[in-house]
Amino acid sequence: MGTQGIQIPGSFDVPDIPSGLDILRRLPYAFIIPELIFGGWVWILVAATHVHIPENQGWVMYVAVSSFVFSLILLMVYLFGFHKNNCATWRIVDVIYHGITAIFYLSAAVLQVNATIMYEKGHVGWNRVTYHLDAAASIFAFVTTLLYVLHSFQSYVH
Repeated sequence: MGTQGIQIPGSFDVPDIPSGLDILRRLPYAFIIPELIFGGWVWILVAATHVHIPENQGWVMYVAVSSFVFSLILLMVYLFGFHKNNCATWRIVDVIYHGITAIFYLSAAVLQVNATIMYEKGHVGWNRVTYHLDAAASIFAFVTTLLYVLHSFQSYVH
């Protein structure tokens, strides 16, 4: 009697990534617009403050700006259907990009919180408005991190 092993299909269908405005109606691709909005708020809020710890907030700005630009490029690729030739490769790109960006945004959010705490405790020219802008940037950075994690996880599961 022969043993039956795991049957591996010769080929499998990879569901197509939608294109056009359908991209905004299906998960995980519907997360791209909120990622851009919340990431843009992080960028704006940090840029609106006086950068008092350049190493921390420089990294936050780098992550916010580069993630915004790359997410916008990815959205344009999906909207205009440039991904139609090879959907499987674009799925891998989507998972890897959003996973790495989630890790970068988590580190940026932690550094932004650190900058906010350091500003509150030790800055001579303490300003309530700057403190609130830093605190809001911290909150938006964590929300953006969550969106990138959800996008990466949904892309991986799909």
